[in-house]
Amino acid sequence: MVRSWRFLAVAAIAGLASCGGGREGRSGGTAQMADRLVALADSADPMLDEQLNRARIRHFSEQPPAPDPVSEILRRGLIAQEALNAGFSAQAFDQLVLIRQILAEADVEPIPGFRRTLDELAGVALLRRARELACSSPPTVAGLYGDPDAVFPCWVEAPPGEPMASPDSALDALEDAIRWQEGGLQTHPDDVRAAWLLNIAAMNAGVWPERVAEPYRIDPMRLAGEGTLARFSNVASDVGLDVVSVSGGGIVEDFDGDGLLDVMVSSRGLLDQMRLFLADGTGGFIERTIEAGLEGLVGGLNMIHADYDNDGDPDVLVLRGGWLVQGYPNSLLRNEGGRFVDVTHEAGVYSEHPTQTGGWTDFDGDGWLDLFIGNESRDGVAHPSELYRNRGDGTFEEIASEVGLGLAAFVKGVTWGDVDNDGRPDLYVSILHAANRLYRNMGARTDGGWRFDDITDRAGVAEPLASFPTWFWDFDNDGHLDLFVAGYSAHIGDVYNEYRGRPHAAELPRLYRNRGDGTFEDATAIQRVDRIMYAMGSNFGDLDADGWLDFYVGTGDPDYRQLMPNRMFRNTGEGFVEVTGAGGFGGLDKGHSVSFADIDNDGDSDVHIQLGGAHEGDLSPNALYENPGFENGWIAVELRGTVANRAGVGARIAVTSEGPRGVRTVHRVVGTGGSFGSNPLRQEIGLGDAERIETIEIRWPGSGTVDRLTDLAIDRAYRVTEGAGVAEAVERPSVRLGGR
Repeated sequence: MVRSWRFLAVAAIAGLASCGGGREGRSGGTAQMADRLVALADSADPMLDEQLNRARIRHFSEQPPAPDPVSEILRRGLIAQEALNAGFSAQAFDQLVLIRQILAEADVEPIPGFRRTLDELAGVALLRRARELACSSPPTVAGLYGDPDAVFPCWVEAPPGEPMASPDSALDALEDAIRWQEGGLQTHPDDVRAAWLLNIAAMNAGVWPERVAEPYRIDPMRLAGEGTLARFSNVASDVGLDVVSVSGGGIVEDFDGDGLLDVMVSSRGLLDQMRLFLADGTGGFIERTIEAGLEGLVGGLNMIHADYDNDGDPDVLVLRGGWLVQGYPNSLLRNEGGRFVDVTHEAGVYSEHPTQTGGWTDFDGDGWLDLFIGNESRDGVAHPSELYRNRGDGTFEEIASEVGLGLAAFVKGVTWGDVDNDGRPDLYVSILHAANRLYRNMGARTDGGWRFDDITDRAGVAEPLASFPTWFWDFDNDGHLDLFVAGYSAHIGDVYNEYRGRPHAAELPRLYRNRGDGTFEDATAIQRVDRIMYAMGSNFGDLDADGWLDFYVGTGDPDYRQLMPNRMFRNTGEGFVEVTGAGGFGGLDKGHSVSFADIDNDGDSDVHIQLGGAHEGDLSPNALYENPGFENGWIAVELRGTVANRAGVGARIAVTSEGPRGVRTVHRVVGTGGSFGSNPLRQEIGLGDAERIETIEIRWPGSGTVDRLTDLAIDRAYRVTEGAGVAEAVERPSVRLGGR
């Protein structure tokens, strides 16, 4: 029987020192950080951290009964809700129903909407319980669409100590969930949240759409999306990457230099151990967390990577404290040939703020990557953002205020990109519940300092006013960087209304097309991405290697009721079409860090996504969607800077090719993609039906070096060293995921 993730996390911290590479082998910086993280976890206030659900249950339960019946009902309601959030679905349902009966008999309403909230939570508890019963076998994450017998995506295995359930038990629980929502709609026929959950319950019971009355039924065509795409398979359990956790970060990169991509994941729980899985060369992954020196490095809602010290090994930044009032330290992990050392103090980047977003770039063009961290200021507490300039000796200096970037706001996403093609990276900051900001990099001042100017109003990119992840990309391949910003204000009733073709109140994303004159136009509607993308983790890549960038958004928020599918959108070159259903990507698990990466080295992009909600019981196994393959050509390019930064972050790559429809150019920028997910730094570029490559032009950041390469073959991987003028062919080991 599987034990809880939190138990495993604590065991990893407390009991693994006896393993090879254990606690006695950790660096001083790593041990120092681990001790600080444990101390912060011990001192955490469950009234400030709403995800410490078991501690909150204890807090509310230990309070004496309230002197008046209404206050006592509210206290018991809080306990029931925390029980649901902690993963005790059956117990939570029983308590919610009991409270509901007491209210009905007394004919009281403690606060407006209290009964409706009880009904919603009870309905979700039934759905969650059904899933627990369905997943007493090893957990998987099936798509929301497809074979009705395989529709139900498992969150976790059956709770410890409970007997293995039969499939009939799960179906019985789903039937209860269906009847619950049907009963609610009889009382409140306009309850769009109940209508959505009714559709979800019926889907997972295999009785949708016929079991859902027409007034509440979602059109299957609307739900799946209009696009076509070969179906991807989730092979995480086959390859050993179905690690179960709450929300966190994920990176796909070759950490040990063997030519195979590895996977690093984190989990936001204060004692959740971050984990490293190395490719084994046969299509699977082996955990090497302890051997890599990561023991005790816990927590982290997001991670991003870069080679900040120009030694050829990808280093990692772990971001902590997102959504919390209390400050937490980030971790800068220096990669020393596959073993990591926490150098946060040593490098001069230690601070304690709540954050989950940051970005690497060489803003001053000196060949060393600098770091911007967007901190979260709210509730009257200021946590200014930070800009760390790389001194080139392994240390950084913080200069945000000096250069005009001392922003104190509720920052949820940051992205660097050269929007005006002047060779200097500019900065976009996504802010929750306020206007977003675009800062133009103006270069060096006369006094030797640096300067950024706020050009948001002129550029026209302040919206959406409730936003989260963001990124620069050239979605239309015109050589100018465009901008995507996801909206972050919605609930399941909005999603239901959208699928029914009705008005809703959700905040939509914005897709801004760069006009090339310092301004952007809102292309959201014309590009057909005016859909609800209640996005957290998200990223972009080329699913079908046609040369047009696609994107995937992981959806949801901490609220257990917020069950909505993650969504994939394919770029046709004439607009985006949703391929969530066709590709099999629409699981209901809360979606976080997304990586597009050719994990099996066969030339097409697979998709890794870190899954799980914020609450202790909202556990999910991560997913790896294997690309079925397409007939399009590709080229992979790995850069080695000599004057520019070693990995070429910020380099502009233009691949010009010729095919049946003439000559075309595909544009890419070297980086890790979106602001909540980390793609490999090597560039995997789709070429569509190209028959030959005419040229590849690489414009190196900072140095201004331009390499123009010819005589390169399609379907090959190359390494390009700055200024060499030639490309070195690289033989990458190809594997079959899961040995299939």
